Amino acid sequence: MASGLRVDHGTVSGIFSLDGETHEVENNIWVIGDDEECVVIDAPHDVEAILKVVEGRTVKAIICTHAHDDHARVAPELRQAVGAPVLLHPDDKPLWELTHSDELWDADLEDGQSIKLAGASIQVLHTPGHAPGAVCLYVHDLGCVFTGDTLFQGGPGATGRSYSDEDLIKESIRAKLLALPDETVVHTGHGESTTIGAERPGLE
Repeated sequence: MASGLRVDHGTVSGIFSLDGETHEVENNIWVIGDDEECVVIDAPHDVEAILKVVEGRTVKAIICTHAHDDHARVAPELRQAVGAPVLLHPDDKPLWELTHSDELWDADLEDGQSIKLAGASIQVLHTPGHAPGAVCLYVHDLGCVFTGDTLFQGGPGATGRSYSDEDLIKESIRAKLLALPDETVVHTGHGESTTIGAERPGLE
């Protein structure tokens, strides 16, 4: 395991809006790093809440698991605050443009990509279904995967809205997430963490 590498966590509440509906939601804030540098996963609701979890470290990247507004609304503002690039899978461009019509993210994510951080590697897994460009982020050295809204405690993420596909999210989970060890901890975009093993029986 990379020396000093850890996961820091917070929560923040705000609004999720899509298809003319709005909902109050609570999002997890996940930060991976050591004492010096870190990566922020998603940019939910409030920059100050995210910065409290960062705790003054150098942010190397802001990685969006997908572009729903409750995960990406403050990404440009956070980028400006910390001077780090925003990374997003390009298939989520239509969703990104619903919130950010006048600015883009900085670099594309792709399936199988490896992002280096503090002596460790974050592996990008493209898992479309909840959103076309949804990704999960697997950190072997920490024995965990960050699933955004692709997999929760209790099953797959929602697929009843625009740009989502129920069959595809299940296919993505089976192909990419169930390939991980059962003991892998699943850190989700909302709610409690779980494990691959705990979710496997309901997904195979």
